[in-house]
This record gives sequence, C-alpha cells and structure tokens, in this order.
Amino acid sequence: MVDLLTLTLEQQVPVQMQGESAGFTWQWLGEGLLQCTPKTSYVKTMVLSAGIHGNETAPIELLSQIIHDLFTERLVLAVRVLFVLGNPEAIRHGARYLENDMNRMFCGAYQNLIQDQETERAAHLEQVTTQFFEQSQPQAQRYHYDLHTAIRASLLPVFALFPYQTHAYDEFLIQSLKAADLDALVYHNAAGKTFTHFTAEKFQAASSTLELGKAKPFGANDLAEFASTDLMLRAVLADQALPARLKGPIRQFKVVDSVLKQSDDFQLNLSADAPNFSTFQKGELIATQQAGNYVAHDQQVWILFPNPNVKTGLRAGLILKEIK
Repeated sequence: MVDLLTLTLEQQVPVQMQGESAGFTWQWLGEGLLQCTPKTSYVKTMVLSAGIHGNETAPIELLSQIIHDLFTERLVLAVRVLFVLGNPEAIRHGARYLENDMNRMFCGAYQNLIQDQETERAAHLEQVTTQFFEQSQPQAQRYHYDLHTAIRASLLPVFALFPYQTHAYDEFLIQSLKAADLDALVYHNAAGKTFTHFTAEKFQAASSTLELGKAKPFGANDLAEFASTDLMLRAVLADQALPARLKGPIRQFKVVDSVLKQSDDFQLNLSADAPNFSTFQKGELIATQQAGNYVAHDQQVWILFPNPNVKTGLRAGLILKEIK
C-alpha cells in the first residue's frame, strides 16, 4: 500500500520503492510520483495529475482515494498510469505556489526564471513524464487529465480546457469529459506553458485541464461534489464504459484573446468576487491601464480566470466566445 498524499505531506520515503499489488506493479518515482502498470496488456497510458497549484486540495484528495482503492482492490487497473502531485512544497504550505505559477513553467519555460525548487520541480516533471510515455507500449493511446480547482466561483462551476493543437481533438477525451458532467469545454487559441500543453505538444497526448469548483483547504472539501468526475476517472482507469451524462448538452467556448497586465495601474472592470464566465457586451470596458484600455469587440464575450493581481507581463484573464 502506497499512501502518496501522506508520504508527500510528511516528506517521507516509502519503506518499499516498488512492488506488486493485485493485477498491477507499482513504482514510487520520488516525491508525489507513483507509476502503476497493469500485469495484462493495456491500450491506454495516462498521466493523472493534481496539485500543480498547491492550495487546490479537492483533486489531490480525489487522487488519494483512487490510489487507495487500487491498492485495496476496490478498483481494477486496466491502463498504465502515472499519478502526479505536482508542487509538493506548495501543497505542504497550502499555497497556490511559492514564487511563480508552476502551470506557466512547462515546455521549458522554467529555464527563463530564477532557478528555485519550483523551476527544478517543473523540469523534473518534464523528465519523469517523458520517461513514462517513452517506456509505455508504443501502440497505447496517451492521455493526460490535470485536475484543478478555481480561485473564484464560476457561473459554469465545472469545466475543462483543451491546449491549443492543430489536429483534431481526441473523441474519447471529449466523451469522457461529457461523461464527467462538466458544464463547459474551452479551446485555447495559442500555445501555452501549461502541463497539459507540454504533454499534448511533445507526446501528442489527448490532454485536458479540469477545473472542479473552488479551492478550499484540506478537510474542507465535500468530495461528493466531484462524484461525476470521480466515476469517469475510475471508468477510464478500469477501461470500462463511461458513465451516462446526467446534465443537458455541454457548452463549448473558444479563447479569442488574452487580457495582459502591462503596468501597475492595471484594473479590471469587474468586482473583486466576480465569477468565471462573467459576460461583457460589445463596447463595454473590460480593463484599463496606461498602455491602453481593453474593450469588448464582439456582441457578447465571457471572461475566464480574471485576476488583476498577477505579476506585470502576465495574463489577467481569457476572453471567450461561445461556439454554437
């Protein structure tokens, strides 16, 4: 039995580094990293990550319960999986990150920052993920689900983001997200530096970032709120039929622009507690700053991840249009 969360929180090393459980072999690859491989052949290989932002605890608890159920034979493993708790030090501090946002460090972006334990961790995650995919059966389809919770409330509470890619998005991935009863899918319009963009670009993995409600401290989460995502992930891990969708049709959006904070006088034309998917009508002012105001150009747009407190030069929000 490997309790990855407790080992990570207590900075402990397991008594055994590798072993066998019913139906699969496992290997502890370092802090917050656990690889499990079925003893039978498999058709999917997947990275299942959480805690890239250390204060987003519900997905971490969700993965911990899944790992527990694998080792206690309540869940049968039929895919090869790498469990990742992304930013262990931030998780222990209950902080989103320590110095810089780790989910802007991938695709080598960590090389452009002052080197610290978070840039080292991003580099290490790239190395471990590379080795994991390269050592998987070559015919296995690659997947990556990166689980997050949002800083603020959301008018569409649970949603997923796809990294930018020029080829078609994987149909099974889309169906799995619909089966998780997500409210919306968001398609990026440009290359990014996220963990999912790294796996999609470098390994052609079918990758998605899931946003599951609001960030809360350990012990304050009601995991029943994430039951649909939990059921979907368990079905994927066991290679069983996806659960039926219980909600109406999923809404789809595309990113059309990013609002960049270019100076310290930057202000968003939103209340501090405005939820994700707040809307602006054509001509309405979205943001002001010395470098120039940002005005809505389309009939109706939505804003995602509004955050005027980001460092200068970083994205303070994504502007979306709905795909009808």
